[in-house]
Amino acid sequence: MKLLLNALIKFICGLLLVGLLIFLPAGTFNYIGGWTFLGLLFVPIFVMGIVLLLKAPDLLKKRLDGKEKENTQKSVVAFSALIFITGFVIAGLDFRFGWSNVPTTVVIIASVLFLVAYGLYAEVMRENAYLSRTIEVQENQKVIDTGLYSVVRHPMYMATILLFLMIPIILGSWYAFIIFLAYPIIIALRIKNEEQVLTEQLDGYAEYKQKVKYRIIPFVW
Repeated sequence: MKLLLNALIKFICGLLLVGLLIFLPAGTFNYIGGWTFLGLLFVPIFVMGIVLLLKAPDLLKKRLDGKEKENTQKSVVAFSALIFITGFVIAGLDFRFGWSNVPTTVVIIASVLFLVAYGLYAEVMRENAYLSRTIEVQENQKVIDTGLYSVVRHPMYMATILLFLMIPIILGSWYAFIIFLAYPIIIALRIKNEEQVLTEQLDGYAEYKQKVKYRIIPFVW
């Protein structure tokens, strides 16, 4: 019950916060892109939360714990939050003043890719029971090298980059898209620090890096 209550509180607070950041700058609730995004984001989160609560409560608890211990990661989290807040506000202002013209077809494609990325994210969570929101090596943790982890070393980040780059397009704002382009750079910095920690503290990770060459984009990086 404590875990359920914690999850519900964070879910509701997240929904209200994102809604406020989108609709307040837009100056209206008659923002279809805003409602579409909220549905695409929070309905899967709700379903995934229920599944984790029933099937993997320990993993859900890890995902709810967002307190970073590494100084580098604290900075990454802070910059990520700034990107998201700025991007949502700009998207709302974009809708209010009509700066962008994103074709409906492009919005639909972005919505489909958003759900595909969510599916990849869910698969990563299924494969990796050690998947914490913070950079840490857990007790008895082992290197995962199967499934998506046999293709890239950080499939979760691969999925989140696709997710977050689709957000401003769903919201109908090219200006917000420019802001969200900073997110992959932030993730690259996070990966650099994360791999340093894992190489030093997780047995077999150095060998895993030799086996799987690419971090988040096959044949690129």
